[in-house]
Amino acid sequence: MELPADLPNRSFPRLIQNEATTEIPVHLLFRDEGGPVPARSSPTAPAAPVRPAVVGSRRGGPDEPSRPRRRVPAPARPAPGADPGLVERPARTLPGAAGVLAGACGAAGCVLTSWWAGVLPPLAVEALRLPSVTGAGLGLPQWAAYAGAGALGLLGFGGLARGRTGRAWVLQRFGRYRGTVRRGGLLWVNPLVPRRRIDVRLRHWRSEPLPAADADGVALRVAVLVVWRVRDTARAALGVDDHEGYLRDCVEAALARVTVRAAGGARQTAEAAGEALTRLVAREAEPVGIEVFSVRPARVVYDPEVAGAMHRRSVAALDARDRAGALTSVVDSVEDTVTRLTMRGLVDLDAGERKVLVRDLTVAFCAGRRETIP
Repeated sequence: MELPADLPNRSFPRLIQNEATTEIPVHLLFRDEGGPVPARSSPTAPAAPVRPAVVGSRRGGPDEPSRPRRRVPAPARPAPGADPGLVERPARTLPGAAGVLAGACGAAGCVLTSWWAGVLPPLAVEALRLPSVTGAGLGLPQWAAYAGAGALGLLGFGGLARGRTGRAWVLQRFGRYRGTVRRGGLLWVNPLVPRRRIDVRLRHWRSEPLPAADADGVALRVAVLVVWRVRDTARAALGVDDHEGYLRDCVEAALARVTVRAAGGARQTAEAAGEALTRLVAREAEPVGIEVFSVRPARVVYDPEVAGAMHRRSVAALDARDRAGALTSVVDSVEDTVTRLTMRGLVDLDAGERKVLVRDLTVAFCAGRRETIP
């Protein structure tokens, strides 16, 4: 069909024209090119290309399609900071032989002072093969010698310590950190410095059932297995009151933020939950000198308050699944039987007879499956 040549110059009828709406010419509904529509100065001027018009409802009206809202990411929680001045460093120690030598010298000094004062028993003098002399008595020089020899012996023997592999001592003096002893064997440590023993071995901790929730918000009880060790003894001993209790609180807080799937879920889901727990706990425990290697859910059960309801729900889901499978199997068997009978020409059935045969076969197959179920 040919269009009239004067189509651009014609005056078109209005498609929509009333007191409550805007007038829209018909030719504006079939535009292909964009651009604003300038007013034509003369009837013979060619029409400028215009943009397609979009007629929509008012903003927020019932006809407006729902627009996906841009999800604003939640601000990351700041990690706890560590004291920059509290860093593990080795303490000053001496070999154990030095302590033994100092203690022996102190004991020998006490014996010689007693011989000098004349208070050493004769049997001891004969055993030590000391010359017999007239004692000078216990005067101020003798007491001073006793004090010096006794102090040397106490410091020598009192500072002896046995270091063990996997154990460390954190030393403090007047409330200040003086260093960490990680060496093994016989050592001499200043006995005037208080010490605190810390286990630095690789440790496994299985927690008691802690509260958690699954993706639907159902309450769970989760026992986790944590593999960790103390990396910085200064921060673990002095940064917090109890580093083991701090680690336990970090695990409980992480379980409150991570979704855990109940027993029987996908393995990938459990691995993802374990990775998320490991990241959170390691991030929270690093400032106190604790190195966390893995945090894995070892046992996940429903909370006792909802365990009965969730068990019934699981049983109902399994029963529905079994029923659906059984029905599918019966329908397939009936269809295969009717198809074989028809294709081989064993029976010639009309629509009514076919319905009756399908019904009888369905009843027979269902009854047979019910009898075989234990």
